[in-house]
Amino acid sequence: MGQEPIRPARHWVTTWTAMPQLTEPHNMPPPPYAKEGLSLPDTTLRQTVRVSAGGRRMRLRLSNAFGGAPLPLTRVSVALPRGGAAGGSAILPGTSRPVTFSGRASAVVPMGAHVVSDPVELDLAPGSVLTVTVHLAEGLASGELTSHPGSRTTSHLTGGDHVTADDLPGATPVDHWYLLSAVEVWAPAGVGTLVVVGDSLTDGRGSTTNGNDRWPDLLFDRLPGIAVANQGAGGNRVLNDGLGPSALARLDRDVLAQSGARWLVVFEGVNDLGTAPATRAAQEEVAQALIAAYEQIVVRARARDLPVYGATLTPFGGHDPYDDPDGHRQAARRQVNDWIRTAGRFDALIDFDAAVRDPAAPHRLGAAYDEGDHLHLSPAGYRALAAAVPATLFTDVRAARRARAHR
Repeated sequence: MGQEPIRPARHWVTTWTAMPQLTEPHNMPPPPYAKEGLSLPDTTLRQTVRVSAGGRRMRLRLSNAFGGAPLPLTRVSVALPRGGAAGGSAILPGTSRPVTFSGRASAVVPMGAHVVSDPVELDLAPGSVLTVTVHLAEGLASGELTSHPGSRTTSHLTGGDHVTADDLPGATPVDHWYLLSAVEVWAPAGVGTLVVVGDSLTDGRGSTTNGNDRWPDLLFDRLPGIAVANQGAGGNRVLNDGLGPSALARLDRDVLAQSGARWLVVFEGVNDLGTAPATRAAQEEVAQALIAAYEQIVVRARARDLPVYGATLTPFGGHDPYDDPDGHRQAARRQVNDWIRTAGRFDALIDFDAAVRDPAAPHRLGAAYDEGDHLHLSPAGYRALAAAVPATLFTDVRAARRARAHR
């Protein structure tokens, strides 16, 4: 009779993520930090992120997934922010730590690749904010730069090397993240990462800048014993590339390769419906294609023994241009949601649709949850999503699933 594998006492756990994307022209750093064929020349970039699970040892992932040239990282440091809040440029004196790569202070990240730093001893409390500062002496010799535009968090740019400076007075603020794709902590074996694959509704459009009130942030606040990796991105789709690779294309990189991944939530598909023509035939086709894609995601995640939870698609009635006078997009959304609710392919259902819809007009968001465009959510809407996730999902359901498979 087989035995369960013995888990090590501690392991690396992804505690924060930002999905890497190719930076659009209007999201590039402002002059003089982006020039023709050159990004971040002799620039210090200071960014803050809010981790979920904590630890006394951490490491970074920096990405050159979409860079048009090798990425030369000259110096990198981490610190705790002064005041503990996200979005500031001041660090707490005495907390700055140098970050190395295979024992070296610098690294060159090849095109299309990422680099994992050496471990850094820094006491990160659960739910605390980390400051990451990067200096690129030469800059990236390309106008193609890897970023996460929808940071809802303020970063700071300044000329020269100020990696260890306690503050960056006069620095240029930008509400984007660049180059940084993950933070990992050395955590007890019982701590695992919930990875969320989503679009702008997970990325937090309509949430508060520097407020960390996206629904995955608020879910962590409810369930602090887990780590949460937010792999949402505005405009992302399940089936086709657009603003970033499709969910099918990025599953290996953004989910299966994450350290400590233990659960997966899939909450994506609205953009697939909204960008397909609003005809009956086109919407029936995209609904069936979405269902097939969900099946593929389940199969691929279960090969890594990850429970997969399906979240229903939330309303978009009244949103221009996704609304449709003949109701074919709404019919497709209902078809997809009915499948998520009843097919039994996901390990569990998370009914976000029921959590935020208007009971009197179920194709629309409830007024209290509507950010104003009838698609994206207000902070109250994101609180409702977080509250709709059953806490019981984040026990080890894999043994129960194996038992079901052998009935």
